[in-house]
Amino acid sequence: MAEEHGPRKRRVRYKGTHPRHYKEKYKELNPDHYSDDVQKVLERRQTPAGTHVPICVDEILEILKPQPGEIGLDATLGFGGHATQILEKMMPDGCLYGIDVDPIELPNTITRIQNAGYDATQFNARQLNFAGILKLLSETDGFDFILADLGVSSMQIDNPGRGFTFKFEGPLDLRLNPTRGISAAQLLKKSSIKMLTEMLDENADEPYASEISETLFKNRENIETTTQLSDFIKESLSEKAPFLKPEAVKKSLQRCFQAFRIAVNDEFGALDQFLRNLPWCIKPHGRIAVLTFHSGEDHRVLTSFEDGLEKGIYKSISHTPIRPSGQEQYLNPRSTSARLRFAIASENIGDIMNGV
Repeated sequence: MAEEHGPRKRRVRYKGTHPRHYKEKYKELNPDHYSDDVQKVLERRQTPAGTHVPICVDEILEILKPQPGEIGLDATLGFGGHATQILEKMMPDGCLYGIDVDPIELPNTITRIQNAGYDATQFNARQLNFAGILKLLSETDGFDFILADLGVSSMQIDNPGRGFTFKFEGPLDLRLNPTRGISAAQLLKKSSIKMLTEMLDENADEPYASEISETLFKNRENIETTTQLSDFIKESLSEKAPFLKPEAVKKSLQRCFQAFRIAVNDEFGALDQFLRNLPWCIKPHGRIAVLTFHSGEDHRVLTSFEDGLEKGIYKSISHTPIRPSGQEQYLNPRSTSARLRFAIASENIGDIMNGV
């Protein structure tokens, strides 16, 4: 007797041209099968769900100048947008290392790049925080170029399950690696008003840091989701700054979520360690490009590069940041806050680092 099966479950219909919920955007989440629909999203100056549009690609390629036969490092692999562009310039016998701290998105990126035709000798990827790049020196004697894009990828921001966005309901997590450390909700519960105020001020330059912190501290036991945090921030601003326009409130929400994300992932600490390790990992005449999205990040990069220039570690740096073109900012609004800086290693960097 033939085995009986239940009725076939049909996929939920794509709801209009602008579906609201993340899981309903299955066309955007499958760009290989729905390229035309993804292009329509891009033409609306939006980033398709589950993807990421790389920023300053031409400018980064001009700085790094990847060549066939070289060994490079993408220290924040993300969606792999920069990596695929770099790999094209490195073939046939170059090798790009790619590292990322996110255990959820990394396998997807590795598969995506492998499917583009790059094998293990050309593309070498693993899960690693960029603060730990010294570990890679057991496999290579250094890199001809190094890229670090410090922005959070759009596929992380857009997925409500990751807790990065205030636009949709999700767990208040904000960890790039959700298997390590504590979530933003847990951090909130163990923080004092002073700690919260300092976090919002130092990590995001939030002008209403003290007012918002007071509200969050008072309600900290009742905040477990992204929308709950968002609601209490808006409640605080409506009471303490009722004159604010909706756009200003939205900016505060963005800053507060950014502040929690930076704190939960110790992003400034990881960046400081990465910058200290860079001179040990770059070859003579090697090229370094760092893309930042926050004044605190940019200041750290500039300070490190200027110190390296003074010590002779670097022979050239960018004193003024490179900005995305006006056209790129128009087409990709998420690029607006980007700042790109570079450093070129001196020919005797090894002797300087070893104190010769």
